[in-house]
Amino acid sequence: MSSILPQNHVIRSSPRSYEIETIQRRSLHQDKSISHQPEPANYEPPTSTTITKTGTSTRSVLNDPSLQSTWALRAWVTSGCITVLISLAKSVTGVVDSNSWVGPLIACCIGYLLSDLTSGIYHWAIDNYGSAKTPVFGSQIDIFQGHHKWPLSTTRHEFIINLHIPAHVVTFIVLPIDFLCHDATTLAFVGVFSGCIMFSQQFHAWAHGPKSKLPSIVLALQDAGILISRSQHAAHHRPPYNNNYCVVSGLWNRYLDRYKVFELLERIIFFIFRVPPRSWSEPADSEWTEETKTYTLESLPASH
Repeated sequence: MSSILPQNHVIRSSPRSYEIETIQRRSLHQDKSISHQPEPANYEPPTSTTITKTGTSTRSVLNDPSLQSTWALRAWVTSGCITVLISLAKSVTGVVDSNSWVGPLIACCIGYLLSDLTSGIYHWAIDNYGSAKTPVFGSQIDIFQGHHKWPLSTTRHEFIINLHIPAHVVTFIVLPIDFLCHDATTLAFVGVFSGCIMFSQQFHAWAHGPKSKLPSIVLALQDAGILISRSQHAAHHRPPYNNNYCVVSGLWNRYLDRYKVFELLERIIFFIFRVPPRSWSEPADSEWTEETKTYTLESLPASH
């Protein structure tokens, strides 16, 4: 009897401990009740996401001041857009002068298709290899890892944030081509390819956006398969986390996944360099598994 009284005394004198234990039990019960059934074909990203905390990052990507728009970043995006427009304008002028549009039209289609493939290769590479300390690509790798922890965070970034990094590349590489090249077909390819690459991160962000908050034209392009759809990209954020990497149109995803192209590349890289990709990690140990804390879309801090 004397051994029971102290225990009862502890419970009476520590109501908060009892309350915390009760909350933890309720939380555990809720976690066990979560269904892991795959979403139907008409899947629409929810306005809240479940995130699995791994404890590998101490800096919240949601509050990262480096993801806030500045006048310098706006200038780079403006420069990138002007560069793409110069390519397309010179191509159109060449078509009008030569009255030959077949070559430039085919070049536009090829540029569009290759931009989707390129986005997939790049996405796969920075998802699976490198770190924040990797030269040149470290910041992009860090951002993408944060995106895997907080998938909806990309919908809260400003348009400028999604475009400024590829805009740098487009400005430095494409602008000299615009001034040196006068072939309408080449410029058509360069303009469409670079434009799709530069805007690929915005297409990606729209693939995470709730249907009710997307512009009608974006929904129409997604439904037509011209832009990556929400349902297709949702599969990239579900186990086994090793598919659907392309984020322009997603047209290449079915072929790259069906023939296991990236899996083959991963095995070759591992055989040569003994470096495993992140997609081989168990989900619970992965650095890019979602955290277990629930955020609503409205509660995510927006970039300004």
